[in-house]
Amino acid sequence: MRTRPVLVFDGDCGFCTACVTFVERRLRPDCEVVARQFADLPALGVTPERAAHEALWVTPVGRVYGGAQAVAKILLYTGRGWAPLGALLMLPPVRWAARVVYRLVANNRHRMPGGTAACAVPARRAQG
Repeated sequence: MRTRPVLVFDGDCGFCTACVTFVERRLRPDCEVVARQFADLPALGVTPERAAHEALWVTPVGRVYGGAQAVAKILLYTGRGWAPLGALLMLPPVRWAARVVYRLVANNRHRMPGGTAACAVPARRAQG
């Protein structure tokens, strides 16, 4: 059984890597940080498609939070001065706005500072 949470991110994305580096240096959460390309996703209860779509926070008991909720959980877990911001991100309507902003940034991360074409989120396959 895992005793620490796991932060899963896209290690091929320069923007994502810069964000995780910021989290590690400034927030210093006591968690495992692993690029999705090297993570044992099945053991974490995560599909490769979901890991490619958003950053993930996996609790020691296996609960998975993605996107803006993952960011909120990291802030809450880190505590100190960051916890109130994490709590705010969990409350409607801030949670709804955070989800929209996260998706906007994630969908355009290849255009963000440090981003490259490799940062682009894979297009979802057409259904039907």
